[in-house]
Amino acid sequence: MSSHFKYLKKHTEALVKDVGIEAACKLTGRSKATLGRYYSDNLEHTDRYMPIDAVVALEAAASYPHVTTALAEVNGNTLSSKGNRNRNSESVNSDIVALAQRFALLMGEYNLSIEDGVITANEAKRMLTETLALQKVLVEMKLHLEEESAGA
Repeated sequence: MSSHFKYLKKHTEALVKDVGIEAACKLTGRSKATLGRYYSDNLEHTDRYMPIDAVVALEAAASYPHVTTALAEVNGNTLSSKGNRNRNSESVNSDIVALAQRFALLMGEYNLSIEDGVITANEAKRMLTETLALQKVLVEMKLHLEEESAGA
């Protein structure tokens, strides 16, 4: 399985876990086993991906568009949202604080992970979780800065 496909599967898993497996089953009309196959990296499931209707339903309920963002990134693109939220320089300031906090959490996870010289799968997953959280903060910060520059 190529790294792109593994990347998409990992983001599919993040999407399901973001929404919660029970809620994901209800939203998509699919079983836990079926949802699990969509993000499984076992050889027998390498050609199974979540259908777009399921992605749409889950991303509407999720805190972040995991799969849509991953699809864009795989193709070298980025997403930008023009939401209706009021954004101002205070938003950018709070983004800077959130960015520093998230980066500190990521570095803390990294520091704990390398103490024994080996990064285990669980440690890598925890760092990946922090990396995704950091990415969310960066996307929000980018949107706030774009709005600031458009208003100037």
